[in-house]
Amino acid sequence: MFKAISSVVSFLTIIPSKNSELDTVAKNMYLFPVAGSLIGLIIGAAGYGLSLFAHPLITGLVLTGAITIITGIHHTDALCDFADGIMAKGTKEKKLKAMRDPAVGSAGVITIVLYAAGMIIGISMMKGLVLFEAILLSELMAKLSMVIQANRGMSAWPGLSSPFTQFMKDPKKLATAMVLAITPTLVLGGVTGIIVVISCIGLSFLMLAIAKKSFGGISGDVFGASNELVRLASLLIFAST
Repeated sequence: MFKAISSVVSFLTIIPSKNSELDTVAKNMYLFPVAGSLIGLIIGAAGYGLSLFAHPLITGLVLTGAITIITGIHHTDALCDFADGIMAKGTKEKKLKAMRDPAVGSAGVITIVLYAAGMIIGISMMKGLVLFEAILLSELMAKLSMVIQANRGMSAWPGLSSPFTQFMKDPKKLATAMVLAITPTLVLGGVTGIIVVISCIGLSFLMLAIAKKSFGGISGDVFGASNELVRLASLLIFAST
């Protein structure tokens, strides 16, 4: 179990591990919420302390940067690519080409700017224990969204997402991931937690539908974009209630 968890943590963060082979990570994708809890605890603890003496906007900026850095910027880059693909006009092939293009388009730039602004604003509206819980639970839901998509979706092409969609069709693994992510969200979040769970599961399926229509399926960029958007949506819900 330790090897399984370490492989997942290494894949989702900049923390190194000897057990980071793609197939190993894919087989243990249901443990993504465990990695999310580690990220949430680290960033949440930093946010708890920082929010007690720093200006709210400074706290938001620092924590947004910290989340981006600890996750290796991979998911943020995926959100950028996803936006470029969605906004490209034409056939699925043209949209796929735009999403896979290493050059950043205007849609990607604008999306990242809005994402960063939303993160900073959302985080700055909370402090102390409330901020800690919001960051922790948002990270859990973000990781669950990827597990749901791997279980329900199919890969748009053979690539990074293929082993995940292959190994995550087991309903027991999906159920385990949901228990790991949803239980603490409901216990700690209360009524707001219920809203977050419903909203984020709905957003995960919406992203699946958009990906299927635009690209013919999901990809690593769809996973990453969903992770970022579900995290942002969760934080904004916690900040607004």
